[in-house]
Amino acid sequence: MPLAAPMPQLDVAAELLELLSATTTEPRPDDRLAALTLTVAADLPVLLWGEPGIGKTAALTQLADTLRLPLTTVIASVHEPSDFAGLPVLGDDPAVQGVPMAPPDWAVRLVRSGRGLLFLDELSTAPPAVQAALLRLVLERRIGSLRLPPGVRIVAAANPRSSAADGWELSPPLANRFVHLPWQHDHEVVVRGLGGTWPRAVLPELDPARLPEAVALARRAVCELLAVRPALVHRLPGNDAQRGGAWPSPRSWEMTVRLIAFATAAGASREVLALLVRGTVGDGPGLELMAAMDRMDLPDPEALLADPAAAVLPERGDLRQATLEGVVDAVRRRPDRARWDAAWALLARAVESGAPDVAVVPATTLAALRQADWEVPATIDRLAGAVALSRRADRAVARVAAADGARR
Repeated sequence: MPLAAPMPQLDVAAELLELLSATTTEPRPDDRLAALTLTVAADLPVLLWGEPGIGKTAALTQLADTLRLPLTTVIASVHEPSDFAGLPVLGDDPAVQGVPMAPPDWAVRLVRSGRGLLFLDELSTAPPAVQAALLRLVLERRIGSLRLPPGVRIVAAANPRSSAADGWELSPPLANRFVHLPWQHDHEVVVRGLGGTWPRAVLPELDPARLPEAVALARRAVCELLAVRPALVHRLPGNDAQRGGAWPSPRSWEMTVRLIAFATAAGASREVLALLVRGTVGDGPGLELMAAMDRMDLPDPEALLADPAAAVLPERGDLRQATLEGVVDAVRRRPDRARWDAAWALLARAVESGAPDVAVVPATTLAALRQADWEVPATIDRLAGAVALSRRADRAVARVAAADGARR
């Protein structure tokens, strides 16, 4: 019986490559991936910043596969401005019909499909003229005479200028049109991925019942911050590197409102929300907004004073202290004996449930509000030891720091 002919080596190699490319996905919490999918769901252009080889392109390829969207990749740096603005095409009678701007073939395919993921790669290597041509694409979704349909999402990726080949800083007008997300590798994700299992990117599940609440919260959070911090409405950074990232403007605040609404409707974590707002208006304004939103969630001081025994105080130390200071301020604005006693009861609950140091400042202020005919409540005895201990600890830390400074 004749022996079977051996498989050609290229066929064997193709089989091996097929085995290597066979991977699976698994649900895995990932703040960056959640922020990316929320931005895609909100139909806002998003820009991933990361070093070369970090997995930006692979993440977007997997995202397109999961969402079942055709992926169109455009390397911005190898195109001319006319590739995005459109090439003039003369018709039969230009004086009557004008000169239409012909779009590139990839734009035509996207319009015919009606849906897709447009990936603008290597954005930081695009020269200023190409960046200027991209403005209309990113903001108005127009390429030549075509408008991209609503089913197309725009995602971009860039390397920091220090690690980009012939890199350029992004122009401020282009940078201000994106949500900027830092992209870093996760050691466990890489190890499991190389073993054949990658995290699965899924669109967030928006709760229909929370949509009106989400919109109201987003508008209130942004408007209340800007009402007291008008300088944050528009603040162009002073250097080119910061201008090429996220910074506050009316446009980026409008994007922030949309992202807060989507994150709220999806029940996203505080970490994901922080990534989104800092990636839209910058670190400083974003952190101010997050702090303002934390204060919005604080319990009503009057409700706490009305029933201190049933009070539920925030777990986080900074929020707990802000709550207690709000209670003391409420007593200061409308002082009476019953409210003063209720505030002491709340301070005692805070000490008994942990972190006694947060009660030090509110207790000192509350004690100063005592009037001559008000008896000292028994709860002060429980607080005195904790307050004294906290102050002794502060003095001990100061002595250690001073001694360490002297040794140096």
